[in-house]
Amino acid sequence: MTSTTPKRDGWRLKQPSVIPGFGLTLGFTLAYFSLIVFIPMIALGIRSAGLGFDGFWKAATDPRVLGALRVSFVTALIAAGVNVIFGTLIAWVLVRYRFPGRRIFDAVVDLPFALPTAVAGIALTAIYAPNGIVGQWFPFRIAYTPIGIVIAMIFIGLPFVVRTIQPILEEVSREVEEASATLGASRFQTITRVILPSLTPAILTGFALAFARGVGEYGSVIFIAGNIPFVSEIAPLLIYIRLQEFNYVGATVIAAVMLIISFAMLFFINLIQAWSRKRFGYGN
Repeated sequence: MTSTTPKRDGWRLKQPSVIPGFGLTLGFTLAYFSLIVFIPMIALGIRSAGLGFDGFWKAATDPRVLGALRVSFVTALIAAGVNVIFGTLIAWVLVRYRFPGRRIFDAVVDLPFALPTAVAGIALTAIYAPNGIVGQWFPFRIAYTPIGIVIAMIFIGLPFVVRTIQPILEEVSREVEEASATLGASRFQTITRVILPSLTPAILTGFALAFARGVGEYGSVIFIAGNIPFVSEIAPLLIYIRLQEFNYVGATVIAAVMLIISFAMLFFINLIQAWSRKRFGYGN
């Protein structure tokens, strides 16, 4: 009889990967990440550490630096919070309703992605300036104040929230809402107990993206901010000013502080996302 026992291959040091070229693509990914992200962050830390702890602390706690950081992070948080509310409503309208001009409205949402930030800043300034189309009707000044900074950050951050929530909302079956209504739940209970839990990870992701975009925004903000120290001066502008003064170490310190605060806040948001996925069982 002919033996049907399969022949054993020789010993292999490594099992073949299901994905062809995995080793090459992984090596390219790590090299790209190191050159673009990891190495610059290390260089930033080394450059700022050259001052020593006392020098770093003195530069980081300078009143003007603290004022600029406060303006950047507070306005970015407010803008991201506003975008979460209205971005969720816009995503809901685009997904659940059909109306004339819907495709055009859907395309307009992506306009901040394609529009140069300087153009957006000039346009917003022209609209909300004291003699602008909208600004002249307000009893208080919008442009050249922190309010103008918030508006600019809302403009550039809104697409991140809408495009993050929209695909998740499309996956939420209407049958779940109908079942909730059949069981006697009100519309408010259906939204708060059925729909929002499934959208929580996406909402947090959109918030994090809009917040990060707002903190680092420069072009669309400087035109409408007014750039008054301790009032409407943002941290990216102060970094540019330090570079113009050839104070490279001071600019590096501000950038390092922004990096540390941003990383801590985004890490905290990711922890909340992980908890929400585990708690509600969505997004796995």
